[in-house]
Amino acid sequence: MGYRIAVAGATGNVGREMLNILAEREFPADEVIALASRRSLGSEVSYGDRTLKTRDIDDFDFTGCDIALFAIGSGPTKTYAPKAAAAGCVVIDNSSLYRMDPDVPLIVPEVNPDAVMGYAKKNIIANPNCSTAQMVVALKPLHDRATIRRVVVSTYQSTSGAGKEGMDELWLQTKGLFVPGQEMAPKKFTKQIAFNVIPHIDVFMEDGSTKEEWKMAAETKKILDPRVKITATCVRVPVFVGHSEALNIEFEQPLDADEAREILREAPGVLVVDKREDGGYTTPVECVGDYATFVSRIRDDSTCDNTINLWCVSDNLRKGAALNAVQIAELLGRRVLKKG
Repeated sequence: MGYRIAVAGATGNVGREMLNILAEREFPADEVIALASRRSLGSEVSYGDRTLKTRDIDDFDFTGCDIALFAIGSGPTKTYAPKAAAAGCVVIDNSSLYRMDPDVPLIVPEVNPDAVMGYAKKNIIANPNCSTAQMVVALKPLHDRATIRRVVVSTYQSTSGAGKEGMDELWLQTKGLFVPGQEMAPKKFTKQIAFNVIPHIDVFMEDGSTKEEWKMAAETKKILDPRVKITATCVRVPVFVGHSEALNIEFEQPLDADEAREILREAPGVLVVDKREDGGYTTPVECVGDYATFVSRIRDDSTCDNTINLWCVSDNLRKGAALNAVQIAELLGRRVLKKG
């Protein structure tokens, strides 16, 4: 007997990836239900070699569903997640709504799988921010070995992190620069994204940081260790899919680049591509469609003791969102629901 799974937001970028990954990983589902808003009612989405017609989330009764994967944003989630949870369905939510709720576990399965047992307080589990998820996968094995004191991270985040509208804006602006009369002013982003970088993701906070930068610090503390100090600069770049990060990591105990490289080679969810030669590293284009968090450019920081630098790349629609949600569902199945 398998699971009855609902995917809310099935017509969006992340929802479609959730369906793809459920099929790819052969998740033991007897039934998969595609849910969307009323304006998308009847739209067709792919699930493996099957085509599903979307159903209206407004009218859907979650009773009898085991797990619901949510990719609908914080506003709709606030309405529908409590209904699903009250009906006995465990919600795995990709929005930011519940991430810092002390009664909702925030989970990256390679990092804090034991936290899944906290789901029962609200029947809800939170999926972290895309940039946080890939970072903590790389940090966890190093933290276990030498205890991380401080992380300085600069992100290079793709337009898909802002949804379909972000990707469309990059495409249309790029085309408009070469086709007279098709120029496009910024709408989704605050400035031109084509052939540009924008050091601004989410809203500004009182201290001058953006909410995206705050999320990376706050979520990492909740997932990995509240004692770790983190400072972030988050930048949007003209890439369609794939987030990149440059990390400077300071440890409490001695750890050099060579040992860090060997630790990461054995770490779950990590793929090390680190040759000190032209092209001996991974870029966003190469990580698209892959499950792994790729780590390259591992090297000692000569300016600070017990400190290394590394480059981290991942498909943000997969590990940063859809894949992590499905991995949480798999973890929940193994440890709690035990069907299939």
